Amino acid sequence: MLEPVYDGYFADPFLARFGDEYFVYGTADPARDDGTTFEVLRSPDLRHWRSAGSCLVPVALELGADYWAPEVAFADGSYWLYYSVGHGIDGHHIRVARSSSPIGPFDDLGLNLTPDESFAIDAHPFLDDDGSWYLYFAADVLDGERPGTHLAVAPLHGMTRLGPTTAVLAPDADWQLYERDRLLYGRRRDWYTLEGPTVVKREGGYRLLFSGGSWEGAGYGVSAATASSPLGPWLHTSRTAEVLNSADTGLIGPGHCSVLHTPDGRDLLAFHAWNPDRTKRQFYLTDLPR
Repeated sequence: MLEPVYDGYFADPFLARFGDEYFVYGTADPARDDGTTFEVLRSPDLRHWRSAGSCLVPVALELGADYWAPEVAFADGSYWLYYSVGHGIDGHHIRVARSSSPIGPFDDLGLNLTPDESFAIDAHPFLDDDGSWYLYFAADVLDGERPGTHLAVAPLHGMTRLGPTTAVLAPDADWQLYERDRLLYGRRRDWYTLEGPTVVKREGGYRLLFSGGSWEGAGYGVSAATASSPLGPWLHTSRTAEVLNSADTGLIGPGHCSVLHTPDGRDLLAFHAWNPDRTKRQFYLTDLPR
C-alpha cells in the first residue's frame, strides 16, 4: 500500500516544478489557530521534503479565516497563487495573490474573481499550448438533475481577470453524493459534489480529473472527463471513481489531486487521503493511471 510522503496534515496538494526544485502547496489543518494559511513543502528530488512554512499573507478577517486549495502558476515574471477563503463553508470565493518567489510571501491583490457565484472553491489555472490561460473551479448550482457543487471554467486574462464562465461538468452518478437532505440556501436537497479539477493535455486532447462525493467520507474518489477543447464540451469517462478510490488504493477517501509531468516523462499524481484514525489528511504521490 502507498505510504504518505509527509507525516503532517497536508490536504489538497498541488505539485509543481519551478526551476530545478519541486514544490507542493496544501490546505492546512483546520484545527490550527496560529494564523497559518497554506503550507509549502520543497524538494530537490521528490523524495526528501522540508517545510518552507506558510506562504500567503492572511487577508482581512471579514473575508474569512478558512483557506482552501491553493494552486500556483508562473507567468509574466511572477508567481500567482489562486485559492478560496471564507468562514467555514460560507462565503468562499476565488482570489489571487502574487509573489516574486515560489515560497512567498504571496500578497493578496484585493480581487474577488468570482463575485457572481454564491460559493466558489478549488481554482485550477491551466496553460494551453497556444499560451492561453484558463481557470477551472467548483461552484454551487441549484438546478438540474443533481443540484450541488459543479465544475466551471473561464478564460484567464492577465492572470487577474476572468472572461465569461462556461459550465464544464455536472454530477452524473450516485457515488458523487455529498449528503442526502442537506439544508443549504433555505431548503433541503440531496446534494452532489464535484470539486478539485485539474487538467492535462495529451496527444491533442484534454483530460480533466476531478474529485466527487464527501471529502470526509471513505467514498470520496477521483474520476475523469475528456474534451477536444479547454472550454468543452466535457464528457464523463466513467460512472465510477475510476482514477482513485478506496477499494483500489487501500486508502480512506483518496482525492483532490494534481498532476505534474516530470522531466523523465512521468505523469505524477499528487493527492490526499485520511490516516487510519481519520485525524488528518496526508499527502501521497503515485503515477497517474492511464
